[in-house]
Amino acid sequence: MIVREAIRNDIPAIARVHVDTWRTTYRGIVPDEILANLSYEKRENGWHQVLNNAAKDSNFTYVAESQSGKIVGFANGEVERAGDPVYRGELNAIYVLKSHQQQGIGRELVRVVAQKLSQTEIHSMLVWVLAQNPACRFYETLGGQKVYEKEIERGGANLIEIAYGWMDTVNLKHHSAT
Repeated sequence: MIVREAIRNDIPAIARVHVDTWRTTYRGIVPDEILANLSYEKRENGWHQVLNNAAKDSNFTYVAESQSGKIVGFANGEVERAGDPVYRGELNAIYVLKSHQQQGIGRELVRVVAQKLSQTEIHSMLVWVLAQNPACRFYETLGGQKVYEKEIERGGANLIEIAYGWMDTVNLKHHSAT
C-alpha cells in the first residue's frame, strides 16, 4: 500500500471512494434520501474545489493506493476550522473502502495527516464523527478521547456528532505505527 499526496488526476477515484463509503457506512444512520442523492459527479465537483483551493484554505489530502494502483482510501486535514484553543488541527474526512478496512490503511492515513500538521507546529487534532458511526471504535483505538458533542440536522434527521481529540499527536503517531 502506498500513501501519497492527492493530485488532480485522483479526483474521480476519491469521489468514488467517498460516495461508496458513505453508502456502506451511513446506511441506517443518515436518511436514505441523502444516500440516494449522492453522485460521483457531484462529489468530483466538490473535490475539484477542495484541491483547487487547498493552498488558500491550508488543507491537504492524501490517498491510499492498493498494490495494483487503485485508490482505496483518502484523508483530508487542515488547521481546525472553528479556532479551538486546544485542538489546533482537524482531520476533516477519512474514508477507506469497506473491502480494504481492518488492514491498517486508516491508521496510516491518520498518521500522515498528523505528521503533515506537525510540520506547521500543530501537535493536537480532532475529528468530528457521527455518534452511530462504527468508526468510533477506530478513533478510540488510536487514543482519541471524546471531547465535544453536538446535534446536527441532515436531511430532516437530527443526528449526534462527537469530536474525538488528541492533545498530543506525537503519541498518536507512535501508537499508530505499532
